Amino acid sequence: MQGIRGAITVGENKKEIIFEAVQDLLNQLVEKNDLALSDIGAAIFSATPDLNAAFPAAAARKIGWNLVPLFGTQELDVENGLDMCVRVLLLVNTDKKQEEIAHVYLGESNCLRPDLAKNILD
Repeated sequence: MQGIRGAITVGENKKEIIFEAVQDLLNQLVEKNDLALSDIGAAIFSATPDLNAAFPAAAARKIGWNLVPLFGTQELDVENGLDMCVRVLLLVNTDKKQEEIAHVYLGESNCLRPDLAKNILD
C-alpha cells in the first residue's frame, strides 16, 4: 500500500466550481499513477474553512467513486495558510515504490510541497 497526495486551489466557494476542481484533481491522480478505482482503498479529503459550499467527497461520487470509502474533514485555520484549497490522500494498493508515485498539486497548491509538485512537470 502507498499513499498518494494531491491538492488543488479553488477559485470560488461554489458547489459547481469545487466539484470541477476536485474531479480534475482526482482524474489527474488516477491518470498519472495508472490507477483503477479498485486499487484505491480509501480517499481522505480536507478543505480549508473558506470552502463550505460542497463536500469534496461528493464530487468523487459524481465521477463514479461509489465503492471507494471516502472521508472528509476541515483543515485547520492557520495564520498565513493557503486559502481555498482542497487536499486529498489516496491510500492505494500498488506494487510501486514511493519514489514511483506521482503526487499532483494544481493551482497555487504547488507551494505546499514543491518537492513533490515537480512530478506534474515531468
